Amino acid sequence: MVRTIITPTDTNIQLSIAKEYVGKPIEITYLALDELDSKPEPITMERFFAVLSKEAYTDLKAQTEQARKEWDRNI
Repeated sequence: MVRTIITPTDTNIQLSIAKEYVGKPIEITYLALDELDSKPEPITMERFFAVLSKEAYTDLKAQTEQARKEWDRNI
């Protein structure tokens, strides 16, 4: 595996592939490193609104609340 960080000076980049990768599928990805600084949105129960039926949501919420109560109790 080869990974490197560059700062392009124009819109073209020339890439040399190692001999052991010739004839194999490879993945090439590029992104700006400052795009990685954004924090992902926290996952909450509201995220599942309109994805689950109201009944399934209610059941899931009840199970989650019960699990939290069990986790918080002093053993």
